[in-house]
Amino acid sequence: MTAAALLALVGGAAASAQGTKLWTQSRFEELEKGTPQGVEISSDGKLRAGPVASEVVTTPSSFVWSVAVGKDGVAYLATGAPATVLRVAPEGKSTKLFETRALAVQVVRLGPDGALYAATIPDGRVYRIKTDAVTVADETTAEVVFDLGKLDAAAGKADDRKIDGKARYIWDMTFDSAGRLYVATGGPGMVYRLDVRKAGAAAEAFFKTDEQHIRVLAWDKAGNLIAGTDGSGLVYRITPNGKGYVLWSAPRREIPALAVGADGTIYAATVGDKSRNPLPQLPVQAGSGGITITFVNPGSVQAANASTTLPEGSEIYALRSDEAPRKVWSGKDEIVYQLAASSEGLTALTGNRGRVFTIHADGTAGDIAHVEAQQAVAMAAVPGAWLVGTANTGKLYRIAAGGGKEAHSYASDVLDAGAMTRWGRVEVEPGSRGYEVWTRSGNVEQPVRSARNVGGDWGWSDWQQTEDGKVVSPAGRYLQWKVVLGEGGVVAGVGVNYLPVNAAPVVDEVVVVPGARVVAQAVAAGQAATVSIAFASGTQGNVNFDGNAGAAAGPIQAQKDRTAVTVRWAAHDDNGDDMLYDLYLRGDGEHEWRLLKKGLTEKVFSFDGATLPDGGYRMRVVATDAPSHAPGAALTGELVSDRFELDTTAPVIAGLKAGSAPCAAPPCAKTPSLRVSFEAKDAASAVAHAEYSVDAGPWVYLEPVGGLSDAREERYEVSVPLPAGSDGATEPEHLVTVRVYDRHENMAVAKVVVGSSEVK
Repeated sequence: MTAAALLALVGGAAASAQGTKLWTQSRFEELEKGTPQGVEISSDGKLRAGPVASEVVTTPSSFVWSVAVGKDGVAYLATGAPATVLRVAPEGKSTKLFETRALAVQVVRLGPDGALYAATIPDGRVYRIKTDAVTVADETTAEVVFDLGKLDAAAGKADDRKIDGKARYIWDMTFDSAGRLYVATGGPGMVYRLDVRKAGAAAEAFFKTDEQHIRVLAWDKAGNLIAGTDGSGLVYRITPNGKGYVLWSAPRREIPALAVGADGTIYAATVGDKSRNPLPQLPVQAGSGGITITFVNPGSVQAANASTTLPEGSEIYALRSDEAPRKVWSGKDEIVYQLAASSEGLTALTGNRGRVFTIHADGTAGDIAHVEAQQAVAMAAVPGAWLVGTANTGKLYRIAAGGGKEAHSYASDVLDAGAMTRWGRVEVEPGSRGYEVWTRSGNVEQPVRSARNVGGDWGWSDWQQTEDGKVVSPAGRYLQWKVVLGEGGVVAGVGVNYLPVNAAPVVDEVVVVPGARVVAQAVAAGQAATVSIAFASGTQGNVNFDGNAGAAAGPIQAQKDRTAVTVRWAAHDDNGDDMLYDLYLRGDGEHEWRLLKKGLTEKVFSFDGATLPDGGYRMRVVATDAPSHAPGAALTGELVSDRFELDTTAPVIAGLKAGSAPCAAPPCAKTPSLRVSFEAKDAASAVAHAEYSVDAGPWVYLEPVGGLSDAREERYEVSVPLPAGSDGATEPEHLVTVRVYDRHENMAVAKVVVGSSEVK
């Protein structure tokens, strides 16, 4: 099966909740989420047996900025925070050669005289250190062969190196075939040359640029010095007589690394945005005098110091005399710190995830090592291997081919199946070879190492090899696969079949609203009153997995309708299955549920309550995942609503009487009135309130006898003044109208006519 076919299958599985699913990892971005050990992750989505990264030593410092290796295999490390030079024997034993109060030892190089040359920042010095010294040298005992401060003072740029407050950088050093030392500096960008074989020889200005920093040096096949800058991102070719020519102006602002291939191709890494410098100034406390020096590092160095700042990724270009600059690699999250060309291809050290990449001649690239540090920043070649220095934290690694049976393995990212799951077969893309597949499963999100279980991971099963391609790990929610590669092993795309154990649907909440109806189309403003129907919890709609969770989460608008009832519910299924809903109704005192509606797909339903007797009821919502399962395999879940009252019948008005009101005290005859009395009764709910009107006048609110409207039967008595100007002698009769409402807004109306002879 091809990777494209695997992706097509997983895409199909994701679109439907039912049946067996297929989890695949076959693209570089997916495989990068896993954990390789001695495995190269290729840009074409293949896993290959690769070099093994093994830790040599962990230093007391945060940064290992530079690595130099002698003929005897001894490595020398330039470190920062604290700033030292360490000597590391091939077996990993570390001793300190040099220490300084400077911010960092930025570069170390072995000279033709057998001495080690170490450059420090921000004081801009180069020290000559004896590699066989038995005591630790410092600023007072080590020989200073180059001092930017003194050079500035001699040129009249500064009176005293310690008080002018200027930061001086030395970014790189290299020796030519004649044994002369070249020093790349910053603030401003310069290259100095010094013949270290001559005692007391003075440094000379070899090349100067208007760029802020010269960041890196290399030699081309013709013996020209190649220099990369920070500021405009220039690559210079500098002839032996110091004349510079710009080979290329990069689209980025900094050239942090250069390498020259066997065919003469120049490779340049680029980083940073030319239009702006997104990096803040870095304040540094220099020396013991309490002088604060404020300076700005190039982007790649500042990113390593900050450990979290990423200046828009990196790009690597190939520069040849017979073709235009060609991009050979780019990383949106990586910063390139060093390049090295070999017969295997171009190797790039990057941060801020501690990745080592190789760019092959055929254009493919591979992630060949993950070091346990945020940045891989420096490397040096030894027979059959690379020594790699890292930052955050400062370590030294050896990257080489070889290793035992378990040396080349890759553990995938963790699959979350969402529920208890049965595991099926593992599919590996055809063409893969030289591999074993292992799996482990669990019910916690990540395997956690336990001090009580040194041989395994707490909460997960042990790694188990597949049998005839089938996973034998126990059922669980989470799964991880691992491939173990032999020499020459290749795996291209892995898929795992799985079937989540069916979980019953859950009805989370049910809301019943009498007097409201959900209509198919929204009612225009002003045409009808609306009712907002929301869940009491306010959050239950968020747990839906059936595709319309967003619609179910917030309130919905329904049209006011006295005889209608609307029921709304929230439900979810942990498997993401499609669901259908059945609605049942049961009245007070009843024992059987009556089916109201079957097979609903929406989670809201309105029905006509006028077809049911008045009284108290409850709704039951039953959810089934039958659409996503074979007959007999479906599961259900249900929830019963709170009790609600259904009342569509108007109250009854009885005993309506109106007559002359007794005169309590003269001169009541001048203000004629009527005495009105009646009774109101409702079969299902309490009488809410009453009103009266005289001679079609305005409605007047009327309290029952006792003042409280809290019963199904209420009695009303009131003395009603006749309208002003009314004269019983001349008006033959009066009309008294009353109306009564129950709690569900059902209304009854009655009237009585009073003759003039009854008004006094």
